[in-house]
Amino acid sequence: MNSNLKTVLNYGDKTILLAGPTAAGKTDLAVELAENHNYEIISVDSALIYRGMDIGTAKPDRDILQRAPHRLIDIVDPVESYSAASFCKDALREMEDIRSRGSVPLLVGGTMLYFKALQFGLSTLPKSDPVIRDSLDDEITEYGLDTLYQRLAKVDPLAAERISSNDPQRIMRALEVYELSGIAITTLQKNEKRAGLPAESVKMVAIAPEDRSVLHHRIEQRLTIMLKEGFIDEVKALRERGDLSLDTPSMRSVGYRQIWQYLDGELEMEEMMFRSLVATRQLAKRQLTWLRNWQSEIEWLIYG
Repeated sequence: MNSNLKTVLNYGDKTILLAGPTAAGKTDLAVELAENHNYEIISVDSALIYRGMDIGTAKPDRDILQRAPHRLIDIVDPVESYSAASFCKDALREMEDIRSRGSVPLLVGGTMLYFKALQFGLSTLPKSDPVIRDSLDDEITEYGLDTLYQRLAKVDPLAAERISSNDPQRIMRALEVYELSGIAITTLQKNEKRAGLPAESVKMVAIAPEDRSVLHHRIEQRLTIMLKEGFIDEVKALRERGDLSLDTPSMRSVGYRQIWQYLDGELEMEEMMFRSLVATRQLAKRQLTWLRNWQSEIEWLIYG
């Protein structure tokens, strides 16, 4: 039995929150735990929730899902919105069902916002989050402030009416609040705070390679495989539906936006691949930043 497996099994019947940067090997460890021990997997991934987005999200294939079923995969259409609040509601339901079956919930993924909302609860007015702010800043740099303003107009029209389209700080704050809570900032005060999970009932575990270059190599390998498996055709099919756009949350997933731009003729193939790699590395960096600043103790599983 490998040392990472032994570490997780030491926590008995505590709910395990298994997080880590993209391409770190979370799924492999989770499947091994589910196949050989008393765990059932709940996906914590804001891209795996979408039906028809399989290749670019590195969704577990049919064989893996038969060996180790994942809950909260393929639960919404790409045109639909899904928030951290929605995830908490669904995850708590699935956790209760798993416990009723005598098994232990194993929540695995890389959407740190979902983990945070589930473990610590949703605040009626979330504090500013530097990781989300950095992500929004990156979007402004790459796509312009108007892209963010148009997104705000869709998720919170009232806020967009009140905020100038030339006010980056207020636009980012409104979007930040929406991403953190899944609720419009103009109506958030009407919601009560949901308590988090009892600290003694859960254990946060993070997996990552010791050397970041290993992670970068894994990311590059995975993109190459995705493209060979038909990632471009997958995005083409989504694009041809006619009800999706680059402003749709699902299409902001890493890789999907860049391939969409390639199909629009905005990017050459080489530039598309480069931007996809950069965006994935930035995502991994943000995920690690979340974990290093986590509010509770984390058990790190570091490999070479």
